[in-house]
Amino acid sequence: MDAIQQHLLDTYRAARLGEPAPPPPGRHDRTTLRDLYRHWLTHPPTGSRSARHRSDPPGSPSPSGV
Repeated sequence: MDAIQQHLLDTYRAARLGEPAPPPPGRHDRTTLRDLYRHWLTHPPTGSRSARHRSDPPGSPSPSGV
């Protein structure tokens, strides 16, 4: 089910229950992306990606057994 179909279903359910209709999909996308970008500017990621994947002790076998 895509976003439009979900929105139509939610709108139908809200109308049946006498509730306000939900906002259309994508309405707050620009605001969300802007907030994420501002957060990234003030809290940049630290460390390298390879450092995060070094949880296995040295010399441990790989999943393929090689």
